[in-house]
Amino acid sequence: MSLQAKLDAFKADFEAGKPPYSVPRSVIETMHRATAELIQSGAARRARKAGDIAPPFSLKDPEGNAVSSANLLRRGPLVLSFYRGVWCPYCNMELQALEAAKPEFDKYGASLVAISPQTAPNSRKSVRQNKLSFPILSDVKGQVGDAFGLRFHLQDYLVELYKQLKNDLPTFNDDPSWTLPMPARYVIGQDGVILYSEVNPDYTRRPEPEDMIPVLQRATAVKA
Repeated sequence: MSLQAKLDAFKADFEAGKPPYSVPRSVIETMHRATAELIQSGAARRARKAGDIAPPFSLKDPEGNAVSSANLLRRGPLVLSFYRGVWCPYCNMELQALEAAKPEFDKYGASLVAISPQTAPNSRKSVRQNKLSFPILSDVKGQVGDAFGLRFHLQDYLVELYKQLKNDLPTFNDDPSWTLPMPARYVIGQDGVILYSEVNPDYTRRPEPEDMIPVLQRATAVKA
C-alpha cells in the first residue's frame, strides 16, 4: 500500500470516529477550516522550490551533535523532510515510509534527514517510536523552516482547539509562538540547488518516497 493510501485510510477512520478515535464533528470541521485557509493564503507558493538555492543549516540531533547541510552535501545529494512533530500521526507514517525507502536512497549516496521544531526529547521519541536509522534534527524556534518559507502561525481558533486536544506546542517545541512548518520534502543537489520540492499546506497529503528515486538517479548521472 502506498504512503498516501495509508494516510487516506487513517484519515477516513479518524473522521468517521472509528475506535480508538472519537472526536466531535466540530473538531473535524475546525481542522478542515484551518487547512482550507492555509491553502487559500498561498503560503505554499512562497516556499522554496525546485531551482532555488537551499538555505544552509546546522542543527542538532537528539544527542546534541551538530549536523550541517554543508557536510551532508559533501557526501552526496540530500533528501530532506520537514514534519510537524511526534504528536502528528500523519508525520509518523511518513517517517516510517521514508525509513523503508532509505536503502534505495543509500544506493545513490544520498543522505536522509528530517527536521521538526520539537525539542530533543521529542525527537528521540520520534526515532524510537518509528524505529528510524536517520537523523531527526531540532529546528529551534523554527528558524530553518522559516528560511525555507514553511513556517506559519496557527489561527487563534486552531490554537484553542489544540489546547483542548492537549497538543501543547509551546511545551513540545519550547517555543511560545504557536508556529509549525508546512510538511515539505526536498531533494538538494551537491551544489546546493533544490532539485525537487513538494510543499503541501494540507498536512494529510504527503509525496511518496519513491518519487525521490528518479531525481536521485538524475543527480547521480550528472555527477558521473
